[in-house]
Amino acid sequence: MSGPPVLLTSDADGVRTLTLNRPERKNAIDAELWDALRTALSAAGSDRTVRALVLTGAGGAFCSGADIRKGVSDEHPLYRMRTLTEVTLLLHELPIPTIAKVQGVAVGAGWNLALGCDFVVATPESTFSQIFARRALSMDCGGSWLLPKLVGLQQAKRLVLLAETIDAEEAHALNLVTWVVDADKIDAFVDDLTARLVAGAPVALAQNKALLDENADRTLREALAAEARAQAMNFATADVPEAYAAFVEKRPPRYAGRWAVPGTAAPRATKET
Repeated sequence: MSGPPVLLTSDADGVRTLTLNRPERKNAIDAELWDALRTALSAAGSDRTVRALVLTGAGGAFCSGADIRKGVSDEHPLYRMRTLTEVTLLLHELPIPTIAKVQGVAVGAGWNLALGCDFVVATPESTFSQIFARRALSMDCGGSWLLPKLVGLQQAKRLVLLAETIDAEEAHALNLVTWVVDADKIDAFVDDLTARLVAGAPVALAQNKALLDENADRTLREALAAEARAQAMNFATADVPEAYAAFVEKRPPRYAGRWAVPGTAAPRATKET
């Protein structure tokens, strides 16, 4: 008899919530959960009704990292790491805003998945660790790329080489947590945050997210060219005239992300004589 699903999915008002559901293991990610995350993130990225995504954990923990309870698998590490790579890229490249709602522990791969979201909301009781060195492992899920960008090289080395556990206050001070919210208020806070994001213009949000993510590794000239391309795409949507009209009419805009470039009729075929 199969147990409960390892990943719960729910939708409400344009927001998809993915809940890691292995509370007995503090939501440690095993092979089944990695596969479920890959499928769920792929589906979210291709579903245009989803305007924001929340990643969280069940049972008072976010994620205690990869599940090592069964020891070293006889599967070649190349194949295991390929799955982690796919999940990480799917999360980072989602064209919608993403929020990690962290309660309890966020450790190793679990913490790096949280950092892969656009925003991290934690409670004062949340704790974080790049635990890899204590397990004779190196970083995964993009941590080696993310941490130096977020905290600088020296602090990244401190967190990784010492594998210290830090609290939410320190994580916030290091720019690793966006907001720290009391546990009894975090659900309402995230609901309000996602409602504000869902109300935004989806094409513009996707373009801005991509510009920020990609331009950190570009020259200024390349970044300016990317900005010009993105702005052209924005002006091709119905959201721009809607924004202007809403401003003039003093009302909230209603964004839909629709294409608004007038179509041109295909030339009629002529009969050769």
